[in-house]
Amino acid sequence: MSEKQNPEEFYKKLKAQLYDTATWPSKYLYKFIVESDLHKIAEIEALFDNIGAVIHTMESKNGKYTSISIHVVMENPEAVITKYEEVAENVEGVISL
Repeated sequence: MSEKQNPEEFYKKLKAQLYDTATWPSKYLYKFIVESDLHKIAEIEALFDNIGAVIHTMESKNGKYTSISIHVVMENPEAVITKYEEVAENVEGVISL
């Protein structure tokens, strides 16, 4: 999401796109970037704990940032958006891709 874009508008557009492009429930790929801070990485992982998520992390070449890819089956677009909101509310400085 761009800095200038209103989060409500972004999520409304994303929800429509998700309904148009997938049959639900569906496997979804979340991608996040955070500073390479074990606490921040653990916070994101905890938000996806116990829902069958497969999580992969990869540190940037210089080690300053970590990319987190999460594959998980979600029930519907509303559930996808709720997870994005939870991550944004709980993890400072996270970038959602």
